[in-house]
Amino acid sequence: MSAPVPSADDTGTRDGNGPGRAQLDHKAFDELFRESAADVHAYAISLLGNRAAAEDVTALAFERLYRARARLDHGRGTPRAWLFAIARNAALDELRRRQRQPQGELPEELHGDRGLDEAFEQLSRRATVRDALAALPLRDRELVLLKFHGQLSNGELARTLDVSESNAGTRLHRALTRLREQCDGLEREERIA
Repeated sequence: MSAPVPSADDTGTRDGNGPGRAQLDHKAFDELFRESAADVHAYAISLLGNRAAAEDVTALAFERLYRARARLDHGRGTPRAWLFAIARNAALDELRRRQRQPQGELPEELHGDRGLDEAFEQLSRRATVRDALAALPLRDRELVLLKFHGQLSNGELARTLDVSESNAGTRLHRALTRLREQCDGLEREERIA
């Protein structure tokens, strides 16, 4: 189910003066871009498993938000929440277009002065979480990614997913439980191997 976000051709209050509406001016949009671009990109990479596709989705999300900025209904969520709802829809469209499940990308090289054992342990934990996340059904994966990459509240998750807030919280709890179980299972497999 797609989130109820405005499209570029929506009709509505164009002056931004309707109930709950306030125009997202250029300065606020620039600030939102600086604060959220990396998070949107990370969310898209995690969901799609492909950097090029994630860049396209990120650009598309900001473009759609910019075109609809005068019609944002702040009563239905923050501009950041709207941005992640648009990114979610664009990423899901990309997944449907590909008609296959995404593959996780390898994590970036670790930097710093940490010991080799600590770096290997962190790399191993990241790989376990990445593999466990990839093993989740898409519905659970997108919930976890919206919550942690998007930093959305349960209320914003609910509006993005077009469900009640209690339903969003319940679904998130179940998804996190499945993720934890997947991680535990993968760690057990690694100890046995």
